[in-house]
Amino acid sequence: MADTALINTELTALTLVSKGKVRDVYATSSPEHLLFVATDRISAYDVILRNGVPDKGKVLTKISLFWFEKLKDIIPTHFITANVDEMPEEVKQYGSQIEGRAMLVKKAKVVPLEAIVRGYLTGSGWAEYKKSGTVHGIPLPAGLVESQKLPQPLFTPSTKAEQGQHDENISPQRAASIVGQDLYDKISVAAIKLYQAAADYALTRGLILADTKFEFGLIPSPSGGEELILVDELLTPDSSRYWPAEGYKPGGTQPSFDKQYLRDWLTSTGFRKGFESGPEGKEGEGWVMETSVVEGTRERYFEALKMLVGEDVTL
Repeated sequence: MADTALINTELTALTLVSKGKVRDVYATSSPEHLLFVATDRISAYDVILRNGVPDKGKVLTKISLFWFEKLKDIIPTHFITANVDEMPEEVKQYGSQIEGRAMLVKKAKVVPLEAIVRGYLTGSGWAEYKKSGTVHGIPLPAGLVESQKLPQPLFTPSTKAEQGQHDENISPQRAASIVGQDLYDKISVAAIKLYQAAADYALTRGLILADTKFEFGLIPSPSGGEELILVDELLTPDSSRYWPAEGYKPGGTQPSFDKQYLRDWLTSTGFRKGFESGPEGKEGEGWVMETSVVEGTRERYFEALKMLVGEDVTL
């Protein structure tokens, strides 16, 4: 693995369309396509940390590509190619910088919902359940414990906040009012199918997929109207909570291959969600991770990749 993290891309001949928490998105000479480049930035509680995790972008890309291929029969995706040689001419000159971390994708109108599916009671879902017996306003049976498998996977949407703002858990009814009942129904059905297929496979690899976040977009349909497709990353440790199946025991927190390790460190150092300002961090810019946290996070991401793909992995 590399010793240095790629925090910012410098593709000066291209037009930067947006800079997300992890991905830099560029326009290409094709009006129908965008270039997604996964940097080594990392965020927690919707705030970007100042230093990154070396090769994290390559790990995320490899995991996304794996899942795009495995789940392609459930719903079409925005993915075109990850081979720089097959990308537009103006992109190829940056091969050494973006190889292994770039995808050419279809340009889509992004649906303004975070499509979260929960198979287990953890995180913000557990926090809400303890208070009210609900998750995103959905009533659940009494007596459930932390990390317990839910009777069936739940589609629990949240708002898609602007960078620096916090996503807000919302009820299915409010989500439907934002995007329309028709589109909401299509997204919820697709999200549950994707989660179930991924969770079933992950379990064969010794991993529990506790929950995950999907994003969807709309593209023009050949038959007229709009077609729903899957966009952004897919089932990575940035967007999903993976637990080792071995040793899983409901009733408390579980060791994980996701950002929970980083979140726990932030909390232990005094970081509170919604209160980023402080002596070591300022609003919207995050804090600096200690070397041990960078290394620990990188190890967990890489281990998740190796377990999912099931073979020796090189980046």
